[in-house]
Amino acid sequence: MRKLLLLALVGLGAQLVDGSLGMAYGVTSTTLLLAINTSAASASATVHLAEIGTTLVSGAAHWRFGNVDWTVVRRIGVPGALGAFAGATFLSSLSTATAAPIMSLILLTLGVYVLIRFTVSGLPRGRVGLPLRKRFLGPLGLVAGFVDATGGGGWGPVGTPAILASGRLEPRRVIGSIDTSDFLVAIAASAGFLVGIGSENINFGWVGALLLGGMIAAPIAAWLVRMVPPRVLGSAVGGVIVLTNVRTLLLSDWVDASTGVRYAGYLVIAAAWAAAVAWSVRQHLADRTVEPVGAGDGPGEPATATS
Repeated sequence: MRKLLLLALVGLGAQLVDGSLGMAYGVTSTTLLLAINTSAASASATVHLAEIGTTLVSGAAHWRFGNVDWTVVRRIGVPGALGAFAGATFLSSLSTATAAPIMSLILLTLGVYVLIRFTVSGLPRGRVGLPLRKRFLGPLGLVAGFVDATGGGGWGPVGTPAILASGRLEPRRVIGSIDTSDFLVAIAASAGFLVGIGSENINFGWVGALLLGGMIAAPIAAWLVRMVPPRVLGSAVGGVIVLTNVRTLLLSDWVDASTGVRYAGYLVIAAAWAAAVAWSVRQHLADRTVEPVGAGDGPGEPATATS
C-alpha cells in the first residue's frame, strides 16, 4: 500500500510538471520505476498505460483553456504513434540487463538536455504565428515517439523544445498540443508493449496508482501553465532526472562504481543542480523586472500591444 501511495504521489507530481512544462511525466515516472528495480520494458509499459488516461484528461483540460493547436496535434501525433509502436517492440526484444542501462542513458541524456536548455536559454520568443510545416512535424514526431517508447519518456523532452525553438507557436499552445498528441503516442506504445511482453509482465496496480495521481493533477496543470515559471521548473526537473539516472548507471554492471565514487558524483551533481535552479530563479526575476506592460498573457508569451 505504501508503494502504491508513493506511485500515486509521483504520478500527481509528474503530471503537474508535464502539464505545465510539456514534458517529464514519462521520464520522471520511468526513472522512479527503474530505481525500484522494475525491468525497462515493464517500466515503460506501466507508464504508457497510465498515460492513456492522464493524456486524455490533460488534453481535454488544455483544450478547455484554449491551449491546443489541432493541426499540430494531427501532424505530429500520427507519426509519433508509429514511432512509439516501433520503439515499444524494439525495447521488448532486449534483455533486462541490456535494456536498463540503455534506458538510463537515454533518460540521462534527456535530463541533461532539459536542465541545460531551460537553465541557459529559458523559453525562446519570436516568430509566433508563422506556420509549422508538415515536413518538420512529421519526422520530429517519428523520432520523438520512438525515443519516448524506448526511454520510457521523451515525447515532451524531444517535441516541446523543438517546437518552442522554432518560435512559431505560443509556449502554452506548444505545451497543450504536445500533451494532447501524447494520447496517440501512449495508445500506440501500450499496444506495442502488450504485443511484445504481454499483460502478465505489467503490474496494473502500479498503472492505476500512476493514473489516479496523474488524472487529479492534469486539469490543475493545464490551468497552472499560465502561472508557473517554466524556466525554473525545467531546471528543477532536469536535475532530478540527471541525479536519479546517474545513480542507476553507477550501480549498473556497466560501471559498478565504488561507494566513494558514487557519493562524490552525487554531491557534484547536487551542487550543479542547486546552482542551475538558483540561476533560473534569478533570471526569471530579472526578466520580470524588465518585462513590458501588457506582457502578462502567460509564461513566455509575447507582450500584448498597448495603445
